[in-house]
Amino acid sequence: MKSDNSSCNRNNRKILLVGDIGKAFLDVGNITDERYELCANMLDAVNAAANNDFAGIGIVMAGTSAKLSSVLKALRTGCDAKIVLLAQMYEEPIAIQLLGSICNGTNAADDYLICPIHPDRFYESIMTTETRSAGKVGLSMPADTALETKIKQLERLATEDDLTGLKNRRYIWEFSRQIIERAALENKRVTLLAFDIDNFKRYNDLYGHSVGDEVLKQAAVLMQRCCRSHDVVGRIGGDEFAVIFWDDPQASPADAPEERRSPRADHPKEAIFIAKRFVRELENSELTPLAGLGPEGKGVLTISGGLASFPRDGSTIQELFQQADKALLEAKRSGKNRIHLVGKPQSDIADID
Repeated sequence: MKSDNSSCNRNNRKILLVGDIGKAFLDVGNITDERYELCANMLDAVNAAANNDFAGIGIVMAGTSAKLSSVLKALRTGCDAKIVLLAQMYEEPIAIQLLGSICNGTNAADDYLICPIHPDRFYESIMTTETRSAGKVGLSMPADTALETKIKQLERLATEDDLTGLKNRRYIWEFSRQIIERAALENKRVTLLAFDIDNFKRYNDLYGHSVGDEVLKQAAVLMQRCCRSHDVVGRIGGDEFAVIFWDDPQASPADAPEERRSPRADHPKEAIFIAKRFVRELENSELTPLAGLGPEGKGVLTISGGLASFPRDGSTIQELFQQADKALLEAKRSGKNRIHLVGKPQSDIADID
């Protein structure tokens, strides 16, 4: 691998962009030859990274998700440049998975950004990090670090619920819209679970809002524990939650279940299984350390919910939420503590083997 101790030469190093840049950047006209080298082909990108001293590598994830693990492994073997994944919102769960995977003793990628972004911002973020890591620690480093931290905090506040740490309503809505568009193109399915906590007002009235907040946090933790890593869990307001179940984007075609090939069949079995598991987890959970609940805490946290699938029950996120909300209300009318499917004669998922 090449190294360069010259500050001037270091700042002149290019960034390698891999994939369809039109899907990642707001102004592709600002992507100049002086700053960037472009590779649409993954094999060419691996060769370019091995034979050049790039300041960083940006990989456009759109259209490459199934191949990314092997590409990142090859890039890590051939160079030590910072690798940043350029993701659409619906690809964020995949990016998080890849950041956590280990390749050659280090993370497969170093960071990810949600697109579209401006090329100047991307260039500056790479070069600022590169200059700081290559040079000596100076007075500017704490300020740079604080600025990057502040930017990430603001981005997180825009997409996360501050109480539970789940995704917020805005994120869930946009993520769902994007993932439905993708599913329509690729003949795949998306399932929405909308649920709320039964008798939640009682927790606030009897024990106070601080205990109510703890109930919401516990429900969030349990739901995340039950879901797969690529599913997305959000709080959409009050005690209302939503979960987006979708096909594993990194699974090979050979791993795809037979039911996935028939998108208008019944609801995906994985979503029903996870929803059932969540109900069991709630029933078996002890609500300690929720101060004040005492012996009544065990087994009293229940939910009512509705499951709706694309394209079976709706072709847009608005239609899916409408259908799931109808099923949720039916679950409430039927006695609560249950999850109903859209369009089933026997709607309660507890009746499905």
